Amino acid sequence: MNPEKINKIIIKFIKEKVANANADGVVIGMSGGIDSAVVAKLCALAIGKEKVLALIMPTRVTEENDVYDAVNFSERLGIEYKIIDISKILDSFLDEIEKDNEKNEKNKTALGNLMARIRMCLLYYHANLLNRLVAGTGNKSEILCGYFTKFGDGACDILPIAKLYKTQVRELAEYLKIPKEIRKKVPSAGLWRGQADEEELGIPYEILDKILIELIDKNIEISEIIEKLKIEKETVKRVENLVNNSKHKRNMPEICCTKI
Repeated sequence: MNPEKINKIIIKFIKEKVANANADGVVIGMSGGIDSAVVAKLCALAIGKEKVLALIMPTRVTEENDVYDAVNFSERLGIEYKIIDISKILDSFLDEIEKDNEKNEKNKTALGNLMARIRMCLLYYHANLLNRLVAGTGNKSEILCGYFTKFGDGACDILPIAKLYKTQVRELAEYLKIPKEIRKKVPSAGLWRGQADEEELGIPYEILDKILIELIDKNIEISEIIEKLKIEKETVKRVENLVNNSKHKRNMPEICCTKI
C-alpha cells in the first residue's frame, strides 16, 4: 500500500462528491476512534476544515476517554464539533417501546443497533439543516463482515475509506499523523461497557484482513487459504460465513420482481 497515493485518491473522491452534490460540506459521527479520525482529517484536507462538522454522540456507556479523544482531535484539526448525549433520546424510545427497560438492556444487539440508528438520525438532521453530506466511517473489513448497523452507522452518503481494510486504515492513519492514543486504541463501537470489535468478530483484524484478501480480492478456495496462511479451517469458515450472512446489509432492499 502507498499511503501517499491513497491519500490523494480519497481526497479527490471527497472533493468531487461534495461538489457534484452541490453540498456545502460534510457531517461526520466522531467516535474518538481511528476510522472517524482518519475520515475527518481527509475531509478537512479535501474541502477545508470550516466545511466539516463532527457530531460526538455519547451515551451513559461511552468511555470518557473516547469523548475526550474526539473533542481533542476535533480541536487540533480545527473543525467544528457538537457533543450530543443521546441517553435521553434512547430512554424515550425504550420507555415507549417496552415498559420493562431491564428486558431491553439485556438485548445488547438490539439496544446497540438502536443507538446507531439514533446517531444516524442526528447526522442526517444536521446534514439536511446545513446542506451537507454525511461522510461514513466504515472500512472494508467491517463492511465485508457486516460489522455495522443497517440503516445506522451503515447509512451515509459517501464512504471515503470503504476500500481500505482495517490494517490499511492504520497505515494511512500513521501517514496522516493521527495521534498515537487514537491509533493504538482497542477498536470498539462503544455500544456497551467493555465492548471490543475484535472480541465480537472473534478474530484479530490482522488475521481477518489476511483471510479477506485471499477470499474476496483473490477469490481463492478455502482449502488453499488454509494451506497458504496456516490458519485453522474453523477460523477461515467463520470469516466466510460472516461475509455470506451479511450480504443483505450491503445491498439495496430486495424488490419483488413478479409482474403486477
